[in-house]
Order: sequence, then structure tokens, then C-alpha cells
Amino acid sequence: MNTILKYILYLIFLFGIYGAGELVYKEIDYGDICPKIINIPACYIIMACLVIPLINHLIKGSNRIYFIFTGLAWSIATYGSIMQFSKIIECPKTAEGIPMCYISFVIFSLLILLKTVELTRTNA
Repeated sequence: MNTILKYILYLIFLFGIYGAGELVYKEIDYGDICPKIINIPACYIIMACLVIPLINHLIKGSNRIYFIFTGLAWSIATYGSIMQFSKIIECPKTAEGIPMCYISFVIFSLLILLKTVELTRTNA
């Protein structure tokens, strides 16, 4: 079961990196695509919060690092989703019109949940 969880985590990471990568590319190419957090485009922060935990997961590094970065991104995605839902800010959208902050919220919720399940099964 842990092998399945591990591969599901990899797929979620790859999906997230693909989506964030597109935003990062557009931000670099066009500018002003992603909302800013302390003058840093949020898509850069989200990308780092995907790549660092993925590397950490691959090398079986510190779970603390994994949860710090996925937790940070989850917090950003939660805030963005609430603000988008409240129509206070405008998150970048997919071609289908889905706010990407909603997708980030789901991705990071799954990454945290599945890693917790994996660790619980490993320690049981």
C-alpha cells in the first residue's frame, strides 16, 4: 500500500509542477500574472513548495521540511481560495475558467493528507 501512496504522491507533485511551471513561465514572459506575496509572485513560491518537498520525498529526507513547505503552500492556497471566493482577489485561471488557487488548495491538501497516511502506515 505504501508503494501505491508513494506513486500517487509523485503524480500529484508532477501535476502541480506542470501547472505551476506554466504560470511561472507566463510570469517570466509577460509579468503580472500571479498575485504577489511580499513582492514575490505567488507562483514562484508555490513552485518552490512543490519542488523542495518532492526532492525531500525522493531522497527520504526530513518530514519536517516536507510539511513546512507543503503547509506554507496550503496556507497560501487557502488564503487565495477564500479571497477568490469572496471576490476580493482574482487568482489566475485555467483555460476552463477554474481558479488555480482552488486547484492548489486541493493539491496541497492531498499532499499533506497522503504523506500523513503514508507515515502512519509506516510507523504502525
